[in-house]
Amino acid sequence: MELVYIFFGITVVGLTAYGLQIWAIRKTLCENEVPAGKGAARGFCPPISVLKPLKGLDDNLFDNLESICLQDYPEYEVIFSLQDYNDPAYKVVRKIRDKYPDKNITILVERCEVGLNPKVNNLIPAYRIAKYEHVLISDSNVFVNRDYLQSIVKLMSDPAVGLVSNIIRGSGGRSLGSIFENLHLNSFVLGSVCFLDRFLKMPCVVGKSMLMKKTDLDAIGGLKAFKDVLAEDYMIGKKMQQQRKTVILSSHVIQNINEYWGVRRFLNRHTRWGKLRWRIGGVSYISELIGNPVFMSFFPLVLCGPSGMTMSFVLIVSTLKILGDMVIGNALASTDAGSSSSGKESTPSSFLSVHSLWYVLAPVKDLLIGLVWFVPLISNTVVWRGNRYIIGKDSLLSPCPEVGLWSWRYRLADAIKTRLA
Repeated sequence: MELVYIFFGITVVGLTAYGLQIWAIRKTLCENEVPAGKGAARGFCPPISVLKPLKGLDDNLFDNLESICLQDYPEYEVIFSLQDYNDPAYKVVRKIRDKYPDKNITILVERCEVGLNPKVNNLIPAYRIAKYEHVLISDSNVFVNRDYLQSIVKLMSDPAVGLVSNIIRGSGGRSLGSIFENLHLNSFVLGSVCFLDRFLKMPCVVGKSMLMKKTDLDAIGGLKAFKDVLAEDYMIGKKMQQQRKTVILSSHVIQNINEYWGVRRFLNRHTRWGKLRWRIGGVSYISELIGNPVFMSFFPLVLCGPSGMTMSFVLIVSTLKILGDMVIGNALASTDAGSSSSGKESTPSSFLSVHSLWYVLAPVKDLLIGLVWFVPLISNTVVWRGNRYIIGKDSLLSPCPEVGLWSWRYRLADAIKTRLA
């Protein structure tokens, strides 16, 4: 029974931590875009090179790419970068360029295999031809409002700022896997990023949106320094901070569109993310398990069996988590209202973050994430775009051997996972 009470206490700690995450999210969303006392110039609008690495057909790809071409901004270029003319995304960007012949759009198709990270390989040729000092790396699965560039570039007016990233909001959700993905992005991922930034002063950069200056990025080795790193976004932010450059989390919300994900894709993605966090964070990775109160609340139920106390505890914790996720959802929805009232284009209604009825699935999602948490402890490999890699310290990638004793270990693990799938 003492063990049960220990898990009760751990769960309460997790709920408290989640409450602090909600507070951090709300405070971040309420912040002004330009920090007071930073010398930010209201008319600061330097030209920007927007780099868009493309691979395959993301959900809502045409509208996502179109949104970056419709910015209320005086001068910027968009470079769509692909590895192959046969990539289905190539036809989409051709339509974008044909629709907007007056925009400064470049389609760059160049095979680059200098490293093991395919996204960095895709970015290196685009970075090489970028004309402007300010460079924005923007993923293909994000949808942005017309004032996106205006909002984030103001933060770069302070020379001490090395990188600006954004709050990411999961939107869409027309399948179970995508609903789980958006619930997780809008709770654990968003909460962790805001909590680390506000309470621990630890920038946790998510690579969906990264605005930098070439001189600052080149000072830490350029993109090639991260060619073999899985978490290149996090490591770029970490290296910037080590160079005494400020890394800012902008309160401008961008939409990560996820509409037609399967549950397997959701699990595979967060297994990969869990592995990289374990290799980067080490022992601190345990905090993610403690910070999953729904999962922890089930331990007393498993240890002691169903009873009025254990069942009520699970129900109370699950209800509190659902309500907390709804609070975050309402705070994020208010950013849409703010965009509309200011006359800016807001996210289309079809991209609503999460329908209110789907919040009841949050405890199910948290249980799945709790089970996924243990996988990185027994496996240090990832399969990414058809290739298997071993993850080392700071998410450094190395090729996985195809022959020998080690290869049989990974093949056996794959066989077991296939049987259980």
